[in-house]
Amino acid sequence: MQNEDFLVHTASPRGFTQAFVHERTSQHAPTIVCVHGWPETKRIFWRVIAPLRDAGFNVVVPDLRGFGDSDIAPDGYNDVAAHAEDILVLVRDHLGYDKVVLAGGDLGGPIIQHLALSQPEWVGRMVLFNSPLPYEKATMSHLDTRPPRASMDYFIRQATDADGLIGELQTESARMNYIATFYTSRYWAHPGSFSETDVRFHSEPFAGASKLRATFANYESSLPGAAISAPVKLASNNHTKTLIMFGPSDRVLYPDFDKMAALVFTDHVGPFLLRDCGHFVPWEAPHQFFSGTVAFCSDLLR
Repeated sequence: MQNEDFLVHTASPRGFTQAFVHERTSQHAPTIVCVHGWPETKRIFWRVIAPLRDAGFNVVVPDLRGFGDSDIAPDGYNDVAAHAEDILVLVRDHLGYDKVVLAGGDLGGPIIQHLALSQPEWVGRMVLFNSPLPYEKATMSHLDTRPPRASMDYFIRQATDADGLIGELQTESARMNYIATFYTSRYWAHPGSFSETDVRFHSEPFAGASKLRATFANYESSLPGAAISAPVKLASNNHTKTLIMFGPSDRVLYPDFDKMAALVFTDHVGPFLLRDCGHFVPWEAPHQFFSGTVAFCSDLLR
């Protein structure tokens, strides 16, 4: 399943215990920070951590607040800006990396986009895949920018009836089975990408009721009028060099994600469409993710 087990570190620079993998090459090596989405944890990058490290990167892979081995943050915020500030403080201030490459998809996508716009001197490059994007009517009206309506039931339920949903998921088995559907029957992934063992590996961190409920709060924070720590910056970016990859078997994202992303990021490489790959790019297409990232950053690695 996974190529290697990694030591999990913890730190509390923002008032809660945040867990992360930190595979260090040297202080002067380029640093890549991999940011997971939902329903994911740091484990979604398990297949690419060692190859990235062995290629010469320092690799940092955190669990976001409330996910995986990280605690639920006591300030009660679960919005994009809160996650972004956690990563900034952990990686720049605590670990001491003053320039990074950010990689992310799903929820991790808006987080790294926000950081690239709010911290342009810190974010040198981005690797973006299967992520929410800003919608620009003037340039995107001719594109297929609407996720399949039938796939959005989970979003509506988690955003508007999170307590009711968690109340229905009474046991660890029920909670893990709920998460398992996103790797299997909901067709976010390309069919057959996840074995039963793989699905359990990614579902286990969501077995606890309080943790799963905390992850639903990320959807609640997206509703108009929700309490958020700060406005999210999600807009065109003409200064951050961005590698765009797209798993087109994804049944939950915009069908024209690749074309949209090429309009959002002026200085881009790609977009590259990954055959037989869906939403979970680092797990479903680890070689393409790793080799593409290494090529994209070959000048930094030299």
